[in-house]
Amino acid sequence: MTSACEQAQDNQKDNLQNNMATYAVGDLQGCIKPLKCLLKDAGFSWSRDRLWLVGDLVNRGPKSLKTLRYLYKHRKQITCVLGNHDLHLLAVANGLRPMSAGDTLHKILVAPDRDKLLNWLRQQPLLHTEQGYTMVHAGIPPMWDLAQAQGCAQEVEAALRGADYRQFLASMYGDVPNTWDDCLSGMPRLRLITNYLTRMRFIDADGGLDLTSKGATPDPGKIVGPWFDHMDRRTRDTRIIFGHWAALDGRAVGENLYATDTGCVWGNTLSMYCLDTQQWHRCDCS
Repeated sequence: MTSACEQAQDNQKDNLQNNMATYAVGDLQGCIKPLKCLLKDAGFSWSRDRLWLVGDLVNRGPKSLKTLRYLYKHRKQITCVLGNHDLHLLAVANGLRPMSAGDTLHKILVAPDRDKLLNWLRQQPLLHTEQGYTMVHAGIPPMWDLAQAQGCAQEVEAALRGADYRQFLASMYGDVPNTWDDCLSGMPRLRLITNYLTRMRFIDADGGLDLTSKGATPDPGKIVGPWFDHMDRRTRDTRIIFGHWAALDGRAVGENLYATDTGCVWGNTLSMYCLDTQQWHRCDCS
């Protein structure tokens, strides 16, 4: 019987033989020009290849509307997961949250095609598994195995896609609860799942979230560590593609981990990983 890993390897071989490749690109945040440059440099073809995006498609960068329109145009060839900035856009667009300083969302909010773009965005997942890889915006907390992570992501996806999605968006903000308990229910459960999948960087020994430390190291006095370094992490055998953490600058952070956010919006680089060849492509965003 063929294992999942062997099947994924066979699929990758078939893709290469058919000259098809799948690429995963880091946080765009409205930086459409570096994306187009990177795709051209990699020889990417919309008629042949597929593009994965780790979330934070919009905001902070200069061309959020053009980025969203470009991705919508090619929506049949892309797979994306939602990041915290994408969820923020949905909340702002529904009048549930004010724009923050530095947001670059205004053109989306007044665009004639805003409803079409936002409805499409709201249908996107928080976690995606294919070809032996799992893509998520921020990460997977250590107490979840892959099956539980998939199930938890689907709970939030159902809330976002349901008739009461505005109620979810109105209640998703907040830093509590910050530690997982299987007995959690209702909005506290959905909020924590959302925070783990879209905002997580550092956690404590119990899996509790530290949502204030954002650099490569935790704030002084915090007894926390990167989510992927937790000694009891149950997804060590899962190949995880993630973004969100520009301070890591794409450094290798462990086996089976692919950090794609290299701070393009801050003038650094945009990074893209080919799942089939295991090669990285980078574009200078300065």
